[in-house]
Amino acid sequence: MIKPLATLFLLTALNSFAQTPPKPYGALPAPRQVAWHETEVYGLIHFTPTTFENKEWGFGDADPKAFNPSDFNAEQIILAAKAGGLRGIVLVAKHHDGFALWPTKTTDYNITKSPFRGGKGDMVKEVADAARKHGLKFGVYCSPWDRNNAKYGTPEYIAIYREQLRELYTNYGELFMSWHDGANGGDGYYGGAREKRAIDNTTYYQWDSTWTNLTRKLQPTANIFSDIGWDVRWAGNEDGSVNETSWATLTPKPSEGQNVAVPGQANATENPGGTRNGKFWIPAECDVPLRKGWFYHPTEKPKTPEKLFDLYLKSVGRGAALDLGLAPDTRGQLHEDDVAALKSFGNHVKETFATNLIARAGSKAVNVRGYNSIYSAKNILDGKQDTYWATDDDFKTPEVVIDLSQPITFDIITLQEFIKLGQRIEEFAVDSWEGNAWKEIHKGTSVGAKRIVKLATPVTTQKVRLRITKSPVSIAVSEFGLYKDSE
Repeated sequence: MIKPLATLFLLTALNSFAQTPPKPYGALPAPRQVAWHETEVYGLIHFTPTTFENKEWGFGDADPKAFNPSDFNAEQIILAAKAGGLRGIVLVAKHHDGFALWPTKTTDYNITKSPFRGGKGDMVKEVADAARKHGLKFGVYCSPWDRNNAKYGTPEYIAIYREQLRELYTNYGELFMSWHDGANGGDGYYGGAREKRAIDNTTYYQWDSTWTNLTRKLQPTANIFSDIGWDVRWAGNEDGSVNETSWATLTPKPSEGQNVAVPGQANATENPGGTRNGKFWIPAECDVPLRKGWFYHPTEKPKTPEKLFDLYLKSVGRGAALDLGLAPDTRGQLHEDDVAALKSFGNHVKETFATNLIARAGSKAVNVRGYNSIYSAKNILDGKQDTYWATDDDFKTPEVVIDLSQPITFDIITLQEFIKLGQRIEEFAVDSWEGNAWKEIHKGTSVGAKRIVKLATPVTTQKVRLRITKSPVSIAVSEFGLYKDSE
C-alpha cells in the first residue's frame, strides 16, 4: 500500500515530467532568426545611377547628376511589395558602383551631388519611412566592393566602409537585415585610376570584427546575410530555390585551398541543402530578381505570377525565405507590369492559404508527451506558432490521424516544426483514407520552419494520417495543414 506522502511525491514527479518540454536538438535559432523565418518573403531594391545607364553593374564613373528620377515614389514601391505579400524590404543603399543613396559624410559620391530633391534628398530615409508606415520591416545592403572609391584596396577603405555601415545602423531605425554581397574587387573607376584591383577576401574586410563590433552592437536584431551567414546564408544560386531536402543548419566551409570561410567563397555544393546537424543555425535565403536582371531594363518583363508561386513553394516551402529583387524604373517607381505581377502573386498565396481545411477536424495521436494536453496533437491544427505536439523521449516515429466530418479536396500539404527546439524531423509521410485502407500520397524529408508540398493531382478524402518516419529524437510539430490551390 502506497502511503499518502509517497502518493503525493509520485504525482508531483509525474506532473513535473509532464510539464518538461523536449530537450533542444542541435543548433538553435536566435530570436532574430525566428522573426526572420516568420517574414518569409521580402524584397531587395536596386536603384542607383546604374538604372539610368541601363546596365547591371555600374563601373563607378557615372556622373551623379545622372541620378535624377522624374517621379520617385517610395510608397508606390512599398505598396506594390505589400500587395505581393512581401513583409520586408532591403534597400541597396550602395551598390558596387559606390554611389550612396544617403547623405553620407564618407564620400562625395552620394545623393547630395545629384539633382534629386535639390541635393537634399535621402532615399534610405524615404524608403525606410514608407516601409514602416505600411507595416514592412526594413533592412540595408551596403556593398563592400566600391568601384568609385580611390581608397579601395587599401587599409584606409575599411575604415570608410565601416563608417558607412555605422551611419546606416544608427540613422535609420531598427533593421531586420544587414545584407552583405560577396563581390570582391575587379576593374573599376577608383577615383580616376581606371584599373583592376584585387584583394584577399579572407583578410581584407575583417568581417568578424565588423560584424561583432558594429552589426551586433548597433543592430542586435539585424540578421547578417552573406554567402556563409552569420545568420542567413545564400542559397547558392539566384534561381529562387533551394534543394528539396534543405537543412537550416550549416557548417561553413572555405573554398578549396583556403583556410577560412568568408563572403564570396560560397560552397556551392553545401549551401543549397545546408548541413544536417551543422554547427550553426544559418537558414537559406533564395534571392531572385523579379525580372531577368536586378536593375530595370526596358526590354525585360517580370516573372509570371505562376512562376513566382512556384518559387515560393521551392523557397519558403523548403524552410528558406524568398527575396525578390525589385527594380524601379527611371521614374523611380515599379513598372505597371511589375505591380500587376506582384499583386496577382500576393493574391494567389493569400487565397490559397486563407483556410486550413482541417483546422476544425478531430485529431488522434498515438503518443502525447507525458499525457499532458500542453503537448496535445490538437496544437498542430490551432494556427499558432508557439504551440506544438510533442512526444515522449522514446517515441521518435509517431503518427496522428485527422478525422473530418465530411470529405475535403486538397492538393497542398504544409508541415512546420517548433524550430525553437531545433530541426528534428528527417523523414515524414502523409496518407489518405481510400475505401477501407490507407494510401500514401506523399513522403518527404526535411521540415524545419515550413515544408509546403504541392501534389500532382488533388486528393479527396475524409481522413488523413501524418507519420513521422525518421527522427533522431522525439518530435515537436507546431502546424499541419491541407489546402486547395486557388488557381
